[in-house]
Parts: sequence; structure tokens; C-alpha cells
Amino acid sequence: MAEFMVANMAPIMFASMIVFLLVGFPVAFALAANGVVFGLIGIELGLLGPQLFQALPDRIFGVMANETLLAVPFFTFMGLILERSGMAEDLLDTIGQLFGPIRGGLAYAVIFVGALLAATTGVVAASVISMGLISLPIMLRYGYDKRLAAGVIAASGTLAQIIPPSLVLIIMADQLGKSVGDMYAGAFVPGLVLTLLYVLYVVLVSLFKPQWVPALPPEARSLRGGKLLLRALTTLVPPLLLIFLVLGTIFLGIATPTEGGAMGASGALLMAIARQRLNLKLLKQAMESTAKLTSFVVFILIGARLFSLTFYGVDGHRWVEHLLSDLPGGQIGFLIVVNVLVFVLAFFLDYFELSFIVIPLLGPVADKLGIDLIWFGVLLAVNMQTSFLHPPFGFALFFLRSVAPTSVKSSDIYWGAVPFVGIQIIMIGLVIAFPQMVTFSLDTDSAVDASSVQIEIPAYDYDTEEAPPGAEAPADAGGQAK
Repeated sequence: MAEFMVANMAPIMFASMIVFLLVGFPVAFALAANGVVFGLIGIELGLLGPQLFQALPDRIFGVMANETLLAVPFFTFMGLILERSGMAEDLLDTIGQLFGPIRGGLAYAVIFVGALLAATTGVVAASVISMGLISLPIMLRYGYDKRLAAGVIAASGTLAQIIPPSLVLIIMADQLGKSVGDMYAGAFVPGLVLTLLYVLYVVLVSLFKPQWVPALPPEARSLRGGKLLLRALTTLVPPLLLIFLVLGTIFLGIATPTEGGAMGASGALLMAIARQRLNLKLLKQAMESTAKLTSFVVFILIGARLFSLTFYGVDGHRWVEHLLSDLPGGQIGFLIVVNVLVFVLAFFLDYFELSFIVIPLLGPVADKLGIDLIWFGVLLAVNMQTSFLHPPFGFALFFLRSVAPTSVKSSDIYWGAVPFVGIQIIMIGLVIAFPQMVTFSLDTDSAVDASSVQIEIPAYDYDTEEAPPGAEAPADAGGQAK
């Protein structure tokens, strides 16, 4: 038995972790427990040295000292302040009036507002709950199909995962050892394309099932002409300015993601003050929710570091590397297997758990196969977005269920999400087929021809000239300096 354990410690440890997660044990503690228990077993069997756990404090302090992760509480706080200050409500009302006269107008408004909220909040829960509370009753009141309405709201809320400043992209960049700014730049176009695919789906529904997406009746359109235009400008300009303040400064290299998040949080507070909706209760709720989510992320990361400390100690990373790099088909075979694996795991794990558990194992293998890690990270982010929509465990579905009217059954929400899961699978194929969507903003050709560069080192006569500082005189055959 001991010999079997020594020979197969890595796969046994990985299988044990999966079992812990499937039975519903809290992720952070499942990871930490696996790391400690198998670390002690490895020490007992002679696989590991007792000094293994001496490296643990450095790993934990490394998590705490990671400045990139400071962007998580900043963007979370910004999103919660904007959601509670009524920005989503104003946007949905105004854009719903703009698109109201056309068939499917409310669905287009939800998608457009979902993209705007994604670019300003980066928090899926805030987007889904806001739009579920505000737009779902209105869509049902005017005859929209229950499944379509629920699916559009849930899917549009998940755009916050792929459109910067997404929290998952921050975690993904940290785990892959890449720049958050590059990850944001790479995800921008795929996020827009996915938004357009949602719009295309509603267009097709309006053509083939027009009764599912009726236009608003004239009496429901309270704003017209100049009043409507003024309302649109005053509602849309502040969030667009905030988007530029956050994303524009990051893309232009003026600010780091952490600094951009701090500016975004400050901008959100100013917008709430301008709307006269900032009060002590709202501020306290936002701060408490931010503290809870940030603690959740940090505890999972600490557990993942403890797990990886032991897993790497028993050469688990080599086991994963051999397992995946020897797949038939090279890069394509690897990408197919990895995407199927992530898609299946997304039924049971959320994107934070996938980021901290799976990505550190897959990243080195992808790098060895010559796959661009920014493109790989965006591809997996699109895939992991399905974790929010997978029936019956998708978090976006739970968020919507918590605020949906009793007339909307859980089965309506689940079936409404299925077409959008299919759209996201199509998006995964598009990112694989057209990697330029991600890499075009990262491909920079050198302006200098490296073959024409000549390096000249001046010669010195050490008998007559003073050698430059730090230079050593050449040695003669006997090893003595001249």
C-alpha cells in the first residue's frame, strides 16, 4: 500500500480534492485540508522533507503582499455602490424607452445595459439582481416569453465576467503571471462579440417568434422627442465617463488596474453623491459586502497555495504536464480536452474556484506547448462564464431565482439559459478559430531590425591605458593578470 501511495501520490491527491469539492465541503478548507493531510503523509512516507511547511508562511504572506489583488475590493466596492445608487434602474428605464417602439426592444435594452454594467461594475451578482428586480416584471407585464426574459437577464448579467473590469480576469492574470492590462485588452473584443451574438439571438427570435418579444404599446412610452434625448444623455454620459476613467487609463498605460479600481470606486461615490443617493446605510452595506467577497477570495487563494505547495512537492505539476502534453493532436487536442474539462467542472465549481484550482495546473502546460497565455486566459474566461448559466447550479440562475416573481418557475429560468449556454459555446469556437480577436492589440512588431544591430566593445591596452571601472585585465597563460 505504501509503495502504491508513493508511486501515485499526485493523482490520489487530485482525486481526493475533487471528491471533497463534489460532496459540498467548503472550497478553501477542502484545499487546505488536502494540502496538510497529504503533506503529512508525504513526510511520513519519505517523499517530502519536514521543512515543507516552513515555506507556508512565505506563501501566505506572498498572497497578502500581492498588489494586483487590491483591484478586487476596489472594483467590487465600485460595482456595489453603483448598483445600490440606482444607476442600473435609470439606465434600464431610459434605454427601454429608446428601444421600446421596436419588437424585442426591452430585451435589447437589457443586453445593452448588461454590457454597460459589466464595463462599470465587473460584478455578476449586482448586474443580475438589479436587472432581475427592475426589468423582469416589466417584460412579463408586456407579454414577453418567460423563458426568453429570464435567459436574457441571466446571460446579460454574466457579461460582467468577460468584459473588463472583470474580477475573473484579474485573478486569471495573477494565476498565469501576466499583466492585468494585457488581459483586459485581450478580452475587450470577445466581450463585444459575445454581446452582439446575444443581440443576434433576440433578432432571430423577433423574426421567427414575434409573439415572444412584443413592442411596448404607445401608452407605455412616457418619454418622446427632446425629453427622451435629454434623459438619454444625462443617464448615459456619467457611466461612459466612468468607463473611460477606469478602462481608458488602464489601456493607455496611465494607471495600473489597482489604481484604476481606486479611481473607479471614487467615481462611483461621486456619482452616488450627485444623485443624492449616498447615505450611511448604503455605504455600510457596500463595505460589508466588499469585505465578505474579498475575504472569500483570499481564503480560497490561501487554501489553493497550501494545496499547490504539497502538490508541487510530490511532482503533481509534472504528472499533469505529462498527462496533458502527450495528448494526440498537439495544441488542438490539448485545447479540446481542456475546454471540455473546464466546461464540465463549471457545473460544480464557480469561476473563483476554477481560477485558483485548475488554471495553475493548465498554464505551465499551455506555455510549454507554445500557446499564448493571454489568449489562453481569455479563452478559459469565456468558457468559465458558462459556470454562471449551467442548469441547475449556475449562480446567475440562483441570483435571478431569488428576485424573480413567483409566476416564473425555476424550470423557466433553467430552460431560458440553455440557448445562451449554446451561444457561449459558439463563442469559445470563435476565439479558437480567430485568435486575432484577442491578440491583435498585443501584437507589436519591433521597429528595429535585430540583424542590423552591431555591438562594438572598445579595446584597451592595459599596459598604457587605464582600464574602465569594473573591468579586469586579461590573464596570461599562467593565470596571472597582466
